[in-house]
Amino acid sequence: MSTPPFRRILVANRGEIAVRICRSLRAMGIETVAVHSDVDGSAPHVLAADRAFNLGGRDASSSYLQVPQLLDAGCVSECDAVHPGYGFLSEDPDFARALSAVGMEFIGPDADSMEILGSKQRAKQAAKDAEVPVVPGFDRDTGDDAQMLDEARRVGFPLLIKASAGGGGKGMRLVRAEAEFLEAIAACRRESQAAFHSREMLLEKYLEPARHIEIQVLGDHHGNVVALNERECSVQRRHQKIIEEAPSPIVDTELRVQMSEAAVRLAKQVGYQNAGTVEFLVDARGSFYFLEMNTRLQVEHPVTECTTGLDLVQLQVLVAGGAKLPDLLRGRDLTPRGHAIEVRVYAEDPAQGYLPAAGVIQRVVEPCGPGVRVDSGVVSGTEIGVQFDPMISKIIVHGMDRENARQRLLAALRETAYLGISTNLDFLCRVLEQPGFIAGELSTGFLDANPELARASEPAPDLAYLAAALCGSLTPSVGRKPVAAGDAGPGTLPDVWDEGSGLRLWGQA
Repeated sequence: MSTPPFRRILVANRGEIAVRICRSLRAMGIETVAVHSDVDGSAPHVLAADRAFNLGGRDASSSYLQVPQLLDAGCVSECDAVHPGYGFLSEDPDFARALSAVGMEFIGPDADSMEILGSKQRAKQAAKDAEVPVVPGFDRDTGDDAQMLDEARRVGFPLLIKASAGGGGKGMRLVRAEAEFLEAIAACRRESQAAFHSREMLLEKYLEPARHIEIQVLGDHHGNVVALNERECSVQRRHQKIIEEAPSPIVDTELRVQMSEAAVRLAKQVGYQNAGTVEFLVDARGSFYFLEMNTRLQVEHPVTECTTGLDLVQLQVLVAGGAKLPDLLRGRDLTPRGHAIEVRVYAEDPAQGYLPAAGVIQRVVEPCGPGVRVDSGVVSGTEIGVQFDPMISKIIVHGMDRENARQRLLAALRETAYLGISTNLDFLCRVLEQPGFIAGELSTGFLDANPELARASEPAPDLAYLAAALCGSLTPSVGRKPVAAGDAGPGTLPDVWDEGSGLRLWGQA
């Protein structure tokens, strides 16, 4: 690789994405600076970086979301640029402007593009201007719930109420009947105000069944935009993706070209630069509709990397440094190679409504082998709190075809353990083994249609507990020669680890 465009980059994030970014930057010969809260001082992302800066605080609002502290960290560490990862400030145009004001490059799109696409209303208008089909709905909320109810009747039920400024399922409700509408929009406004400081809503016709399919795009500073194929993200819980794959089981070459061209038109319409994702709904007839554009790297980007052979973080850095996409890609064939599937491992209990779990991970066992990749943010001894998102790792596999990848992923999950906390590992295995998933018959309502997948895992049989107890009682004696109390020499005691009857400090066991 030629001389990197930046000497030192601040990674303004935590967890698995911060670790993943540090590894790519190190491979480029770029120094990395991690930031951390008071509770993350020895976290894996801190150890993965060359330097670290303590932001203080114990939660996101007092640490990773504090722009003054992040600017201070970047300036004190003499960083040339900041990579925001995803979440936190990754889609905050004010943060991008603040970095520019102190001479640091924001590795992402420009602030103006983020402002346009960060508003679902403005993004939909941009899509219309680019002749990209959009989901029927209403996006001119004046704050009058009675007017919104009238518009809801016009759109028709079922429909989605969505926060105009939001994402990640916050401020979103599915409303199937008119009687539910006013209560649902009031709840959405409260959620949106708390999460995004905005009460503006929009309405969208709820398409069912529909698949959630997105196109990865990448733009440079010279007007070039390229589409890097699609990802299927239909398996979701509470509008949050948990399993993603590339390519989609239902996208053929013709549909891929149509969706890719639409995504590129939208990106060019707003002068988009760097990595982004254009999200679509695809109905049962194969018609697609624009949902939104995420102006950052996506959680599910590894499946695109597996099927294209590209490193998206490295490409982000290079285009931020001024490189041209035609030079970087050199006309390489971007047709998907093989099949990749990613699962998100969460510290949560699916049987309890996906309730987040907290505690110390006593032992981490993660899979390895051909075609297996793990993007992890934990090690043995990591404490999982309630201050941050409960995702602890992503397990990604790449196979020759979808079934090969599915089988490889199942094997990888069965080799995985995060002992000491509840996780969704068993749940993920059940999803991968469900006949509809095997057949590729997916929709955004897949989990709602199969509620049995979230059932409580079967408890271990009594024999397993008996075996564990026997193992625990015998293990200390392995490799030692037992010494009976009567055989001990003058003034000595037998080895207490060989005794099954306990220890008395001032006498024989």
